[in-house]
Amino acid sequence: MKTENVINEFTNNGRVFAGLLNLTNSAEVLYRPARGKWNLLEITCHLLDEERLDFRARMKHIMENPDKEMDPIDPQGWVNSHKYSDKDFETVLKDFLAEREKSVEWLATLTKEDLDKKTEHKIFGTVTVRHFMLNWLAHDYLHIRQIIALKYSSLKNNTGADLRYAGDW
Repeated sequence: MKTENVINEFTNNGRVFAGLLNLTNSAEVLYRPARGKWNLLEITCHLLDEERLDFRARMKHIMENPDKEMDPIDPQGWVNSHKYSDKDFETVLKDFLAEREKSVEWLATLTKEDLDKKTEHKIFGTVTVRHFMLNWLAHDYLHIRQIIALKYSSLKNNTGADLRYAGDW
């Protein structure tokens, strides 16, 4: 996949996230399909943290410090350590979408040489900037799927409607 196509996907995904997360019902924001599953507030907080603290930061790290080990991250632990449940959903969403715009602008500045820069990762071996960029895009898709599944579950559970006519989930 060409870099410009990947960048376009990031732009499009920003719009998808904005549309999926443009909510007026606070109950939907806090709906949890099962114990231990994330709600939309937690997912959105996670997306913001990943935007700032994971993918873009790791790509910059490879370009600037390829011989230095990356700092560990703890996305699961951030739910508690970053106090996701105390955050304001609208603010987090606005911040995430602004960070996404910054990311898209930054990605557009990268050259082929930047994307080919590499480092050694203790779990994944040799990884490049491009590796993280493509995994970042895949991460978007996973969370888009997660948000859609959560919204479907919320509709089904909160309305009690028979949704079989819509088709198989």
